Amino acid sequence: MATPVEMPKLGNTVEDCLISVWVKHEGDTVSAGEVIAEIETDKTSFEITAPVSGVVLATFFPEGALVPVFTAICAIGARGEKLEGGAPAPPSTDGADGAKDGADGAKEAPLSPRARRFARQHELNVSHLRGSGPGGRVLEEDLRAMLYLTTTQPPGPVQEPTPASVALPQPGPEPATLKSAPALATEQGQAPAGEGRPMSIVRQRIASRLRGSLASTAQYTLHGAANAGGLLAARKRLKASPATAEVNINDLVVYCTVLALADVPDLNAHLVDGALYKNIDVNIGFACDTDRGLMVPVVHRAQDLSLIGLSRRLKELAAEAVGGTIAVDDLNGGTFTVSNLGNLGIEFFTPVLNPPQVGILGVGAISLRPARKADGNIEFIDAISLSLTLDHQAVDGAPGARFLKVVREKIEAVEDLCTT
Repeated sequence: MATPVEMPKLGNTVEDCLISVWVKHEGDTVSAGEVIAEIETDKTSFEITAPVSGVVLATFFPEGALVPVFTAICAIGARGEKLEGGAPAPPSTDGADGAKDGADGAKEAPLSPRARRFARQHELNVSHLRGSGPGGRVLEEDLRAMLYLTTTQPPGPVQEPTPASVALPQPGPEPATLKSAPALATEQGQAPAGEGRPMSIVRQRIASRLRGSLASTAQYTLHGAANAGGLLAARKRLKASPATAEVNINDLVVYCTVLALADVPDLNAHLVDGALYKNIDVNIGFACDTDRGLMVPVVHRAQDLSLIGLSRRLKELAAEAVGGTIAVDDLNGGTFTVSNLGNLGIEFFTPVLNPPQVGILGVGAISLRPARKADGNIEFIDAISLSLTLDHQAVDGAPGARFLKVVREKIEAVEDLCTT
């Protein structure tokens, strides 16, 4: 008897997923545990594996289809076996997130669930928009960028709003559309440098989020440094014990950041539709480099964890993100983010906010720097660089600087703080 393979529910907030790639097709032989398809949510991509060995008898949806969770997407069975009951009915196209006909017969682009809620909250006309997602799917970041453009236009002729990810209003009789580098080079009489390759769907999603972040916030960055002598001493002491040997410098910095956020809750906040919401729990996100692109796993209720508990959770989530098995709920709900590039030798950088969060801390490399002692003499110390990006809409420079000062004080006192 054929075994149906259902679209999994990857998180409490996930209503449907998009089939981005069929790895196996009708007639292909598969083994239990082998990848048969890649799917996507608003946040990231995942792999669906075969629950049994056999032959893919049928796939019920094409690539690019948005399928509700718990719906069968394919069936696996013995070669030549007939399906009973036929294929499932396609998802309903009624509602804002479907591809429905407009008044003039044209098709509306599908909306992600988050984009649908955003459009409803802001009463946006989303007909005839083409978003930055696969198949022109409209994402929340597209609508945020559109809202920003329509509310910041100078006085002049009224233009049809267009997502920033597709076209930007330009001076002149007609709006200019975004063009690829090879196209521009060709117009200027230069041959493209090489064969162009479209960005992956996840890469497009990351690009869209970053554009939306910069379009919807007023970002500025404060740079500073902390004496890392205590970090290095604590790391050496912890490494000597088997129970704490895996605690690293990044774990210690994240731990100090969590403590700082507990002391300065104004930075542990979300800015949503002009209202600032202070969060009770410190749900710390951390930037994680994966083969699929940048992901930001979230340690929920980090304020309740000991140093060793936080260290273990950070590593668990990082491994799941890299392996493609992380749950969607573990990529949502962050209240503040830490991005560490120190292991790559970067000293200072400008991290980009992850709205609706109002702050993100960039951590750089530890390097030898001169410092003046209390007696006026100069000594060389190990210093770790810190770059704090904030949303000026919610946090002014002085409060931001005070928070960075608290982070620095926590780091410099980490030997006394890191009880395991």
